[in-house]
Amino acid sequence: MTIYTGPVFDMARTQFGIIADHLEIPHDERDRLLYPKRAIAVSVPVHMDDGSTKVFQGYRVQHHLTLGPTKGGTRFSSKLDVGEVAALAVWMSWKCALAGLPYGGAKGGVACDPPSLSRRELEVVSRRYMQEMIPFVSPQTDVMAPDMGTDEQVMAWFMDTYSMHQGHAVSEIVTGKPVALGGTEGRREATGRGVAHLVNRACESIGLRPGDSTAIVQGFGNVGSVSAYTLARRYGVRIIGISDHTTALYDPAGLKLDDIERHVSRHGVLAGFTREASIGGAELLEQRCDILVPAALERVITAENAPRLNCRILAEGANGPTTPDADAVLEQRRDEIFVIPDILCNSGGVIVSYFEWVQDLQRLFWTETEVNSRLEQLLDGAFEKVRFRAAERAVSNRTAAMAIGVEQVRAGKRLRGLFP
Repeated sequence: MTIYTGPVFDMARTQFGIIADHLEIPHDERDRLLYPKRAIAVSVPVHMDDGSTKVFQGYRVQHHLTLGPTKGGTRFSSKLDVGEVAALAVWMSWKCALAGLPYGGAKGGVACDPPSLSRRELEVVSRRYMQEMIPFVSPQTDVMAPDMGTDEQVMAWFMDTYSMHQGHAVSEIVTGKPVALGGTEGRREATGRGVAHLVNRACESIGLRPGDSTAIVQGFGNVGSVSAYTLARRYGVRIIGISDHTTALYDPAGLKLDDIERHVSRHGVLAGFTREASIGGAELLEQRCDILVPAALERVITAENAPRLNCRILAEGANGPTTPDADAVLEQRRDEIFVIPDILCNSGGVIVSYFEWVQDLQRLFWTETEVNSRLEQLLDGAFEKVRFRAAERAVSNRTAAMAIGVEQVRAGKRLRGLFP
């Protein structure tokens, strides 16, 4: 029996089982590698604006602390559950290990609906959640970051709450906070920039010219929008499809990103931009393009639609967008579709979060140019490791990436031993 249930954790467990078989890891080592070191569930009581008291459920899962403190985002979502949080923490562990960061994976959040909360209510939820986490987090134990439903302001409230408890400013307790409070230049755009950079590397690998290529980006939040803008403005890719939770747009001639950017800045969503280019969200994924970037939710590439994907590069900007059953289909299509797996493709965010943590600890800050240069160096190193491993072992990019991550964590645990 385990508390970690649900389709997202089942997917993470299945993925790990495949890699464990590939690496021939003895069965008596597997549970220690897979299951989190610690899971915290807390009640978050809040005085609402209408005078009532509402109790939200909060979680934090710390996967392992073998290589350093845990690191991971904090998600505010009405559908949040501990199984999903645990799966995201596990994926973060392999991601950090692949990138060579001295972290274990973590994830957390509160089951709430941010758009339905007033600013005061959101602040109180944020502060009370961090207050409940204080016995379990520190710059040497667990460093939080933003995720779906949270942002720089929430991180500022987290930092202030923790700092008030300590009696002095502790900027290194969270990353993704405002630059004025010790945040780093380039953090907000880091994940999307990383996706675009790795797409460019993938284009080089398969002989595709970005300037002659088209892309569809599913999800137009922070990651998806920055990915789209960077692909278009830096690499010359024509964006022909985008979507968010309100609508999907598709135009083979290319979408007007400048106009879309102004619309989203004004209204917050894509809905209302135009009806002429509307298309179904599921249908958008199957349109012909050179680059497909799922940058929204988990489990959107399935065994049902994987055979119909009509792209050359699948760049996984989201966490866990491809199910194991779909992976089996993509394995058969390896010569047709170049997959940039999620633990590589979206690692730009945690890499720059690491840079922020290091800068805060040293009280020495870098320029955005320095941040982006170092980001690309680490991404290039991880990309080359994955490509070499995939070619050497004749395995998929996902198998190569996850195998490298799992091996790093396993080696750390074996060297440290098992404390009695």
